[in-house]
Amino acid sequence: MIADEVNYCPRCGTAVVHEMRFGRNRAVCPQCDWVYFADPKVAVAALIVQQRKILLVQRVNEPYRGFWTLPAGFVDAGEDPARAVVRECLEETGLEMRVMALLDLLAGQEHARGAHILIVYRGEILAGEMKPGDDADQVGFFDLDELPPLAFSNTRLVLDRWAHAST
Repeated sequence: MIADEVNYCPRCGTAVVHEMRFGRNRAVCPQCDWVYFADPKVAVAALIVQQRKILLVQRVNEPYRGFWTLPAGFVDAGEDPARAVVRECLEETGLEMRVMALLDLLAGQEHARGAHILIVYRGEILAGEMKPGDDADQVGFFDLDELPPLAFSNTRLVLDRWAHAST
């Protein structure tokens, strides 16, 4: 939620006003002085490589329906990001994975419903049967030279960084 979407104070119900506070235009309650601070959305992604092929999922939802990305999703409040990536990978691919390393951390929201922070983990498959689930239409392994259309520039960035580091 952004400051322009906040209309009433969650503490006392008074209509908010917008003022410069702490360096930004923020929703402020003129009655109790509550100030709205937007929390960033955090997402996780898994980079899983087998025989130099990358695990990708095809998106079911907009934006970028039909395009491909790393298995990924949002971190729930109070959830450990490393556990979140394991959960998301299982939900989207049917594959159980383990986190091997923290690979990257990217900032910058690519679309209105997207994450502000993306934590990328390197993982390996432990078990499971590869099948699309949750918000994935298809799942598969792809050679870096024969990638399908990618949904996000961060996916391309992660793959480029990994390819450069592994050569």
